[in-house]
Amino acid sequence: MEFLNHIPAGGTLFNSLAVVGGSAVGLLAGSFFPERVQHSIFQCLGLFCLYMGIDMALRMQDVLCVLLSFVLGTTAGELMDLDALLSRAGDKLRSKLRIGSDSFTEGFVTATLLFCVGSMAILGAIENGVRNNPGLLVTKGIMDGIASLFLAASLGIGVLFSGLSILLYQGILTFLAGSLQALITPAMLDNLSGLGGLMIAAIGLGLLRIVEFRTANMLPGLLLVILFSALL
Repeated sequence: MEFLNHIPAGGTLFNSLAVVGGSAVGLLAGSFFPERVQHSIFQCLGLFCLYMGIDMALRMQDVLCVLLSFVLGTTAGELMDLDALLSRAGDKLRSKLRIGSDSFTEGFVTATLLFCVGSMAILGAIENGVRNNPGLLVTKGIMDGIASLFLAASLGIGVLFSGLSILLYQGILTFLAGSLQALITPAMLDNLSGLGGLMIAAIGLGLLRIVEFRTANMLPGLLLVILFSALL
């Protein structure tokens, strides 16, 4: 895929299109699955997210830094009510596109958080922006594309539109990569992965219908963990 080296933010573009393509296949496949099969897929995704989140959380280097970032970030997110803001964005998008699916917003929010929370998005965007190397984002895109297939089969068309979130989020990071590269350290990425893992585990518990977290309200913690990792 060397042609991606010649496209600005080529890795992000591939990642976004992989999610759109995977979601499209999932939507077609999901229409042939009975409800009990969709429910089982939903449970499998929840368990996998829980496992992946725990695995990522174990990478954290500084537990105190991550805990402080998590608590203060979630507090800030609750005060701003980011979860409601993201849900309203999903509802507005659904309204503009005149999509009647009740699960649109849930699919959009869940997939957006799942695909944008990890450190792979940040590190991949930096590699793409500074070294013009889209390799990490291509790998992430393949993983996200497979996940989006199964998510879309269960949660519907909202998952497809999370490709826009990826394009916006990782695209901005790619173009800011020059200034970000000097700030990012290996320990910082490990702490970021740790906190991102806790959030993905929360998504998994939500998919399993065990506990419903307002996961979007935890997002400020990702900024704080970068700040605290640099200062502490």
